[in-house]
Amino acid sequence: QVQLVESGGGLVQPGGSLRLSCVGSGNIFSLGHVRWYRQAPGKERELVATISPGGRTNYADSAKNRFILSRDNAKNTVWLQMTSLKPEDTGVYLCMGGPVVTQGATYHEIWGQGTPVTVSS
Repeated sequence: QVQLVESGGGLVQPGGSLRLSCVGSGNIFSLGHVRWYRQAPGKERELVATISPGGRTNYADSAKNRFILSRDNAKNTVWLQMTSLKPEDTGVYLCMGGPVVTQGATYHEIWGQGTPVTVSS
């Protein structure tokens, strides 16, 4: 079964930091572009950051200078380092990879189940 699994979320005080992970499994050769989204209560899903297979990154304005993406293609893992967290960063963070190339097939996109982040004092 091909899947992405996020972890690392939790409760943090404003100004704190968290490191989210997105790990792919299931004979994956490539995760492709990996995108992190934030789903906040009552709001539309928001694209937070993207990393290309070669490591090129793009960030939403809300994430610039605070969040850093990195990846290890050999481990099929992407990390989102979040610093100087604000209450408005609260939400469920989901990673999406695509195209995901596996031994048996190529998937346009695969989503993880999300990891919750709460920034509150």
